[in-house]
Amino acid sequence: MQSQIATAPALDLSNCADEPIRTPGAVQPYGVVLVIDPETLTVSECAVADARIVEAFGDPLGAALDSVLGGHLSGWSESITALDVGTSSYLGMVALGSHGQHHALAHRTDANLLIVELEQSLPGESGSLEALYPVIRRFMSEIEQASSVGKLCELGAQYVRQLTHFDRTLVYRFDEEWNGSVIAEDRNDVLPSYMDLRFPESDIPAQARELYRRNRVRLIADNNYRSTPLVRAPQYRAAPPTDLSPCVLRSVSPMHLEYMRNMGTGASMSISLLHDSHLWGLISCHNEATKRVPYHVRTACELIGQILSLQIAEKERVGNVEERAMRRASQMHLLGRMSGEQDFILALKRDQKSFLAVTGASGAAIVQNDECILIGECPTDDEVRALIPWLTERRGNDDVFSTDRLPTEWPAAEAYAERASGVLAITISQLHDSYLIWFRPEVIRTVRWGGEPRKVISGEKISPRLSFEAWKETVRLRSLPWTDVDRDAAMDLRVAIVDIVLRKAEEMALLNEKLTRSNKELEAFSYSVSHDLRAPFRHIVGYSELLASAANDRLDDTERRFLDTIVDSAKSAGRLVDDLLSFSQLGRSTMGTMTINMGTLVEDVRERLEMEALGRNIRWTIAPLPSVKADPAMLRLVWQNLISNALKFTRDSPEPAIEVGHERGDEESIFFVRDNGCGFDMRYVDKLFGVFQRLHHVEEYEGTGIGLAHVRRIVSRHGGRTWAESVLGQGATIYFSIPDSVRGHS
Repeated sequence: MQSQIATAPALDLSNCADEPIRTPGAVQPYGVVLVIDPETLTVSECAVADARIVEAFGDPLGAALDSVLGGHLSGWSESITALDVGTSSYLGMVALGSHGQHHALAHRTDANLLIVELEQSLPGESGSLEALYPVIRRFMSEIEQASSVGKLCELGAQYVRQLTHFDRTLVYRFDEEWNGSVIAEDRNDVLPSYMDLRFPESDIPAQARELYRRNRVRLIADNNYRSTPLVRAPQYRAAPPTDLSPCVLRSVSPMHLEYMRNMGTGASMSISLLHDSHLWGLISCHNEATKRVPYHVRTACELIGQILSLQIAEKERVGNVEERAMRRASQMHLLGRMSGEQDFILALKRDQKSFLAVTGASGAAIVQNDECILIGECPTDDEVRALIPWLTERRGNDDVFSTDRLPTEWPAAEAYAERASGVLAITISQLHDSYLIWFRPEVIRTVRWGGEPRKVISGEKISPRLSFEAWKETVRLRSLPWTDVDRDAAMDLRVAIVDIVLRKAEEMALLNEKLTRSNKELEAFSYSVSHDLRAPFRHIVGYSELLASAANDRLDDTERRFLDTIVDSAKSAGRLVDDLLSFSQLGRSTMGTMTINMGTLVEDVRERLEMEALGRNIRWTIAPLPSVKADPAMLRLVWQNLISNALKFTRDSPEPAIEVGHERGDEESIFFVRDNGCGFDMRYVDKLFGVFQRLHHVEEYEGTGIGLAHVRRIVSRHGGRTWAESVLGQGATIYFSIPDSVRGHS
């Protein structure tokens, strides 16, 4: 029968991450591997290290499953063919005549190939897993008492070495970048300690990690072994290389064997530690001399690895729950405050301790609109503002962004690395660059690597490191890493803030709706009452004047004074009613905008008020005024009120002066009326534009106290602003603005 060595891809050691470690085309030399075609149930490939087995039972290639190796596998045919894809099964022991007992295992690969492997047993090895159970039971008893992940790993290292008798057993934990750190170790004095050393990600590349995840135990009994090639029947020549991932006897990378030799280990075994199907770490065993580990011992070690994985997951879960509970307590403090504040930012400012505790940060910044609030140890206002555009670009569409090496990613941050080498930010607006940002300071630390972590390039190949002596590296410009708990706590706070902001917005909208309805009802009432009162007051004035005229000769001075008072009071009440009616009509009238020449309008208003200035030498200064788009009748009322006020309040000035001017603002025209009259106290400026608000005694200056309320309401309807400045006894300036684009606010 013609046969050939299975055509595995040639090894390219220029990049060990690309090595075809799942399809090595060879096996380790202490057993037999048979690849069986699931359709014909005949052997398509085989690897037999001991040629005497071939001599005794014939060439397995092409043989039927029931007859291969003298028919020793025929009793398991049904079990083998019944395997599901991706599963394995231990079949039992099989005696190959004078070639001894073998452990028989069967696999059905993801490619639907059946593989049977027979591993030679060792003299005196444990006959069953039950014989090892007392050790496992003690391990389980002790591990329940372990108080930390570190203690769990110590027990795992101790019990695996007790079962396997390797010179050194260590527990290796991966970080987020897949660098590995030795966190527990048990050893004799044959091999040096690796405790606390770190190994770079490149020592175990991604494909090797995936293999560790899928196959929990790997044994390399001899770093100088001569592999036994898989031999393939000619009719399967075109088939892809066979995936030996599930095989115990699978040959390993030459690069890794060289790595072992450089490390000084003749044999190694690895047991995978998984957490939610994710590779958490390894139990790694090393022996100076070559060493095989019996199948049942490896199975016991695998069991210990699984128990250890579950306990680690449980310990970490409990730790996470406790940590999340602490963060939740801080969040609840903040939420309690936020629910009682109109502005959630005030709550964050007032409970800075809880705000920082949410993510375990030492500093924070709240950036919203043009406001930047700094808390604790953090960069300056300018530095935080400069960081925002970079944050916005880096986070993309994500609501949360974090890094523990900000100066490395954004060199401008190196200037304040001692305050903010770590940044965790959440956005609180989809429209604006509004952020809550937490900062962590630089933590300078020394990392002990197991040798210089960068691989040595020799010629065109990358060689494994030659030295595993501790190699120290000082890490700078890094903070403590942000964890999932930190990020989740920040996101929970973001959700709470968004909920509160939305709820307050809804409450505000409801309140505005009620207020608008009340205002309309009040306006209608004011209009009705004002309209109805006008006639009675006019009647009072008219009849009083008629009475005074008809009975003039019969009235004495006192009676005439009474009638004059009645007439004056009725006229005053009438003016008040007229003003109220005009004010209430403002909210009911429709705005009609047109281009108004403000210079012409001001001059016209001034001329109409000349009677009020009669007999006074007023110095007028009226600057050139631009045209604006506004309602002409309303704007006339504005100027009339402002100029009338200026005339009134300069009445006692020895040299009265009134100035009307204009300034250009952003997208608006600003007008003002300035006088050198009595002025007012700026402490009461907020009351100036209110209805019936008077800052002077009625005996000093007449008026109803509605004029400036009129001004504010008219300007507000145009979308403009009103404000005032004054120095008591030196005059006042009243400003109002008309936006370039008037939309007609109600």
